[in-house]
Amino acid sequence: MSDKIDFFDEMYGSGDASRGPYRDYAEWFDRQDAARLRQKSKEAEVFFRRTGITFNVYGQQEANERLIPFDIVPRIIAAREWSRLTKGIEQRVRAINAFLHDIYHRQEILRAGRIPTELIARNEAFLPQMIGVSPPGGIYTHIVGTDIVRTGEDEFFVLEDNARTPSGVSYMLENRETMLQMFPELFSRVSVREVGDYPKLLRRSLAACAPAGCSGTPVVAVLTPGIHNSAYFEHSFLADQMGVELVEGHDLRLVDGRIAMRTTQGYKPIDVLYRRVDDDYLDPLNFNPASQLGVPGIMDVYRAGGITIANAPGTGIADDKAIYSYMPEIVEFYTGEKAILKNVPTWRCAEPDALAYVLEHLAELVVKEVHGSGGYGMLVGPAASKREITAFAAKLKSRPGNYIAQPTLALSTVPVLTKAGLAPRHVDLRPFVLVSPNKIDITPGGLTRVAMKAGSLVVNSSQGGGTKDTWVLEE
Repeated sequence: MSDKIDFFDEMYGSGDASRGPYRDYAEWFDRQDAARLRQKSKEAEVFFRRTGITFNVYGQQEANERLIPFDIVPRIIAAREWSRLTKGIEQRVRAINAFLHDIYHRQEILRAGRIPTELIARNEAFLPQMIGVSPPGGIYTHIVGTDIVRTGEDEFFVLEDNARTPSGVSYMLENRETMLQMFPELFSRVSVREVGDYPKLLRRSLAACAPAGCSGTPVVAVLTPGIHNSAYFEHSFLADQMGVELVEGHDLRLVDGRIAMRTTQGYKPIDVLYRRVDDDYLDPLNFNPASQLGVPGIMDVYRAGGITIANAPGTGIADDKAIYSYMPEIVEFYTGEKAILKNVPTWRCAEPDALAYVLEHLAELVVKEVHGSGGYGMLVGPAASKREITAFAAKLKSRPGNYIAQPTLALSTVPVLTKAGLAPRHVDLRPFVLVSPNKIDITPGGLTRVAMKAGSLVVNSSQGGGTKDTWVLEE
């Protein structure tokens, strides 16, 4: 009996003929000269380098600036597939927002016993400073990145919810711009839904969440930790695309009960601050007193309704990986419906029986830190050595509540262009969701991350992954 795992290939399915969504693209691809395509791939790399589309990888000594690999073979999603995904994403985002309001107010879900109280009370992502605070418009998660994986023709799972400061949207936009420049004829052949209006929608969505006392056109700004942050390119890119100011903590101060930014005409009050600074560094008077990145007193202005902070402080509790394991219950509790999109089965290592199972099956599982991100601090059992598994088991035993475990999923593949031709590589998908009081916008497609190494299941750019343009077909 073979142990070989069969992976669903999104371009070819289980055979050699291309699947429906890829048919027009495959006909075009088969007529292309291989040398021309390889040259186009090199041109894309030059374009990304010239534009400055890089990210920082933090090592023990210093940050290294790298280019995210870009593959020119698009990931294509049929209109009916996307319709199903969007319904599930919207349901999930509404439930997350309702959950956040509840746990910072009446905590009905805890009273009902649907989630253990200690999972909230002992969670470092839960902010007591947000108890009783209702953000402008009732919106906690203004921008959400929902990571989705596929395992079959009709099998989709949510891998995690990014409700704090989801990143990657600038790569989605630049990927599309690059493809439009290199292959304009493709977009007249294949009807693909637009993503380039994201910055306009983002600004409109943020403005719609302005505080009640805002008069006139809301003033929006983007708060960045600065040039040394791994996502600084994205911060500056989005500020530029929205036509708003990019500010750092030292550019802001408290003026007449408002948060104001320094300009050439003096200090100008801000209505909506799209912050890309973590909670702990947001306000040295309320959180980490050593922070040089935040704004002293901003939480007091926020609690008084004088500014909108997107995403709201304390939203990290919603993308905690232990909370994730309860998302089916959360969705049902707040919507009265079964979750449209499934969770990946998850073992909570804080529970003794689950810990025993995980320790016994470490070589088969993926183990993640509950607050981890970027592919750091995790173990991919099937790819780990015996020494790595033994060392990880010791960490797991010492802090079991810090980890969850999941089965190793047979992630779908999409071909990438290699020197030898097309070769399958595993992918995931991060659609970006904009939430305002009266509207939820889901960008058609999102960011496809691809594991550039053959056989690898880790798609994170910090771990060597790349990206693809994601096409959602018009019909």
